[in-house]
Amino acid sequence: MARLGLASLMGGIALALLGLSAPPARAGKADDTLNVAFALEPEALDTYKIAGREGLILSRHIYDGLLYKDLDTGEIKPALAKAWRFTDPMTMEFDLREGVTFHNGAKFTADDVVYTLNTVLDPNYGTRFRIAIDWIERVEKVSEFQVRIKMAKPFAGAVEMLADALPIYPAAYFKEVGSAGMAAKPVGTGPYRLVEMTPGIRYAFERFEAHYAGSPKGRPAIGKIVVRTIPELNTQFAELLAGKLDWSWRIPPDQAARLASRIQIVNGPIMRIAYVGLTVAAKAKDYPTRNLLVRRAINHAVNREAIVQAFAGGASQVLNAACNPKQFGCAQDVATYAYDPAKAKALLSEAGLPNGVDIEMVFAAMPRPVAEAVASDLAKVGIRVTLNEQQYAAGVQKWRAGELPAFFTNWGSYGTGDVAFIISNFFGGGADDLVQDKEVIDLVTVADTAQDRALRQENYAKALKKIADQAYWLPMYDFNINYGLSTALNFKPHPDEFARWWLSSWK
Repeated sequence: MARLGLASLMGGIALALLGLSAPPARAGKADDTLNVAFALEPEALDTYKIAGREGLILSRHIYDGLLYKDLDTGEIKPALAKAWRFTDPMTMEFDLREGVTFHNGAKFTADDVVYTLNTVLDPNYGTRFRIAIDWIERVEKVSEFQVRIKMAKPFAGAVEMLADALPIYPAAYFKEVGSAGMAAKPVGTGPYRLVEMTPGIRYAFERFEAHYAGSPKGRPAIGKIVVRTIPELNTQFAELLAGKLDWSWRIPPDQAARLASRIQIVNGPIMRIAYVGLTVAAKAKDYPTRNLLVRRAINHAVNREAIVQAFAGGASQVLNAACNPKQFGCAQDVATYAYDPAKAKALLSEAGLPNGVDIEMVFAAMPRPVAEAVASDLAKVGIRVTLNEQQYAAGVQKWRAGELPAFFTNWGSYGTGDVAFIISNFFGGGADDLVQDKEVIDLVTVADTAQDRALRQENYAKALKKIADQAYWLPMYDFNINYGLSTALNFKPHPDEFARWWLSSWK
């Protein structure tokens, strides 16, 4: 976040120096090359070991999964599997597509699915997010073009995870080169193949002309993509204005406003939300946040609308439920807490704290000015906050150990539009659940393990109602992203933060 702040400042200087009089050139349309810039380096391109969006975006252009989710319609579509079904609550079967070819010419069969998924299931493999695969017990070959997944536990998010989050690698090549070889020279069935790479710096892609017919990703309209890491946003701004760049993202609101008259600025909401977690569980120390009246006072004390307008902008909105409204199951019929400092003070007095209270709040992966704004609002009602900025991993460790009463951070739900990937994590009884409300845990468990969508919605709604009523969280706002684009480019953002350049085209 500090880098963005500096880049924003430097970007203003760059724009001032460049001036805004000359229209930008058309960057990549002439040679059918989409020129892309990331500020952060993509990680090595073994999808199962990537955490950052940059590497995952590149991977989804190289690889395919068994299924695909169309975020425009919400529909789960066939990808490498042409059909699928639950044969019982713990077993899924997939009929695989025939005639699919990997980038190295290998033919796709059941062996590729079985070897890939069974390999990444092994704890020794080091899959980054175990939640993505720990619901799978094993994968079995039924025939050359049919596989069976035996589930280790009921998991309502199984279909979501199979929709592009679990790519399939070519078995023979994967056996030969392993994770390191796959990252060094990725081979998939996706709409683009990687033809040149300087890891962390530059990646060149070409449209894969043998991409299988019927792919939900379709045949890309743009023939080539070149992705570069350009850490300084001011350099990205200069290249956008000079016509050397077609696509950039995460542009600060002030710079987006400056650039909007000369390039395309597209703003889109994403799954990520900001929140303040409040420690309630008995295993924790006797924090004031264990008191319901104090938690409600905190919710009334923070002027979230003003914070959104000052710092988030764009399509961001204040949240009431502990989830993103764009996610399946995120019920909105919950208790709300209007900004009301007088009511917050009254609640503190009712809690026996007429002179206020002191608490520590760790914040991680959030800008300091936003944390300071929250602390300032709380101070106005007598909740004196000691701010402690930490790296995300360190903050999470303290949270899980019950060593702090309040944790201000954000959560992206793995880019998945299902509340299972947020409610289950924070209120399902696991390590991040510092509430440990048995009623909520039971409701979440039923919802997480049911396949019936209506039953899932009903139980998530009940859980979210209680979470809001008990003020277990201070939900803040959802995030949005500004994209800077060439005026010659058609690009549609999606809320999961995955750029789909295979859907882009030239005007």
